[in-house]
Amino acid sequence: MNKRILAVIVALAVIVIAAVSIVAVQNSNDSADSTASVGGSAASESSSEPDAPEGSETEASTDDSAAIANDGGGDYVDYSPSVIADADGRVILFFHATWCPQCVSADGDITASGVPSGITIVKVDYDTNQDLRAEYGVTQQTTFVEVDSSGTKVQDNFVAYADPSLNAVLTALN
Repeated sequence: MNKRILAVIVALAVIVIAAVSIVAVQNSNDSADSTASVGGSAASESSSEPDAPEGSETEASTDDSAAIANDGGGDYVDYSPSVIADADGRVILFFHATWCPQCVSADGDITASGVPSGITIVKVDYDTNQDLRAEYGVTQQTTFVEVDSSGTKVQDNFVAYADPSLNAVLTALN
């Protein structure tokens, strides 16, 4: 009987190890797919899309902020101290963390959908901009804050954690 118990334990161990390996491989593939769909890893984000033809709207701007996307006529840029004052139209700060799945999803949706004309979405690193988080009362990543050209908050923050899509953000902030 001890041999049967030992055989069952070994069989279960093999099944568990196989299941964990399969899940790890799937997560690795999903992560690679998601990274590829948003234009590469966060560490290698570029200021223009690699396949964009010369002279296209997606090329990097000449100011000190790096353009991320400009497919819909608006702008999607990385945060810099001057970007809020330099932006035209509505300005929405997106508090983003590279380790946050909802942030990555929202980032991918913004990039894929394109920002509507007259709107600038400013991607603010959640981890390195604690002063901005405190200034705007941001306590959670995936928070969107609309500000005016002087940086004053225009309305209540919107946390897009449950629905990390550009449509949800624009609907909530309208």
